Amino acid sequence: MGLSYFAIIVMIILALGVAGFMLFVAFFLGPRRPGIQKMSVYECGIEPKEEARTRIPVKFFLIAILFILFDIEVIFLYPWAVLFQRLGWFGLIEMLFFLMILGLGYIYLYKKGAFEWD
Repeated sequence: MGLSYFAIIVMIILALGVAGFMLFVAFFLGPRRPGIQKMSVYECGIEPKEEARTRIPVKFFLIAILFILFDIEVIFLYPWAVLFQRLGWFGLIEMLFFLMILGLGYIYLYKKGAFEWD
């Protein structure tokens, strides 16, 4: 059992060793030229106007999660499209059922006002 994991353990040790070596070399051999510009706060090229720890509306996170949810659901269409001919009618009916459930969820969220930005 232990011998079967030997290659994985060696690979992890090798990866950690290479990463550690690269960090070590970059830390000791890399240039250090601190200045006013490098030490200043950088936020998309704009001077910050308020504190970084401001309150963000929950609606923003809800929209973001819904976007990711529907985006991931669309990803399931790709393998189906690739195997469409081999799946036949069964695959078509299953995908239509899947899209119907997805559409019902979308309609439910639309009626609840989840997509409206206040």
